[in-house]
Amino acid sequence: MKENSWKKWLYWFSFGVAIIIVFNIFNNFDNLKQIIGNFFQILSPFLAGILIAYILYLPSRKIEKTLGKSKVKFIKTKARPISVIIIYLLILVILIVAMKFLIPKVYDSIIELINNSQGYITDIINKFSALPEDSFLKKDFLEQAIEKLKEIDIMQILNYISGIFSFATSLLNIFVAIVVSIYVLAARGKLVRALKKFIIAVFKPKTAELIIKYFNNSNEYFFKFLSSQVLDGIVIGILTSIAMSLLGVKYSVLLGFFIGLFNLIPYFGAIFAVAISAIITLVTGGLAQAIWMLVIVIILQQIDANIINPKIVGGSLKLSPLLVIFAVAVGGAYFGILGMFLGAPVAAVIKLLVTDFVNYRLENK
Repeated sequence: MKENSWKKWLYWFSFGVAIIIVFNIFNNFDNLKQIIGNFFQILSPFLAGILIAYILYLPSRKIEKTLGKSKVKFIKTKARPISVIIIYLLILVILIVAMKFLIPKVYDSIIELINNSQGYITDIINKFSALPEDSFLKKDFLEQAIEKLKEIDIMQILNYISGIFSFATSLLNIFVAIVVSIYVLAARGKLVRALKKFIIAVFKPKTAELIIKYFNNSNEYFFKFLSSQVLDGIVIGILTSIAMSLLGVKYSVLLGFFIGLFNLIPYFGAIFAVAISAIITLVTGGLAQAIWMLVIVIILQQIDANIINPKIVGGSLKLSPLLVIFAVAVGGAYFGILGMFLGAPVAAVIKLLVTDFVNYRLENK
């Protein structure tokens, strides 16, 4: 009886300590976030390498399977390293083509847009000033917004853009990321086996089995989501660029690239990118062109949502739209763009854990 009482008190004491720890974590969340941010900044090239390997895993595996059927003994036995070499050669070709045709256009469009931004702002102010005095648009908050537009410093924009792309300009980080991704792709079998051995050695058999199960499920969710979202973003970016070019929209390649990039973030990304693109088109091409652009892009987004995305993603996360929106909003609030991007797969893993826990409790009642 005393032993049960002692265990009960120990349980409640541990529970109380856990609550205090959780409270302190949330109470000092800004400091914790800064520590975590600094930690991830140090690990960023390694994490980028793992992310690249994740995205390239499926095409690499398909090439490896094809090479594995070869009648040439050397190719068959060295299918994995050869597949990694082939996939990186393909990426190199894609990058060369992009640097020759895509990147210069995007770069020139960005520079031109920045250089002309003051002129576009002046046009907006003039159009705003021409509105009737009793127009509902001439409210105090919009007038204040116009005043803020006048104060925009182009150098601030350039500095901000420079800050965003600082990681991309770090050759050392890029080199480390590529090396890590090659190693992870080439040695993925050994890495997975080593991790499983460690889990089995440290934990009890039942616990180890559960950890491996959830690790495999989490890996599947993240891999499917990352690879499918990137592919979907590329497809919608290309289609949008082509459609805008046919409409004669200025900066069509830049806007298509922008929409494709933000399409990686479920729901919110597409809305934000389309809204910004519509504003830029309104300023550079007028109301009629902006309306046509919106109509075409909305049609493309619907085609993507109902045909392209289901084919590519295939409902891999098995989440309701409401839960995806909630996950993206919470992830964005706490961890910014990265949180918005990874919010959905993290929510899928949490949902799996909660569902299994509820089912387990119901079965053992």
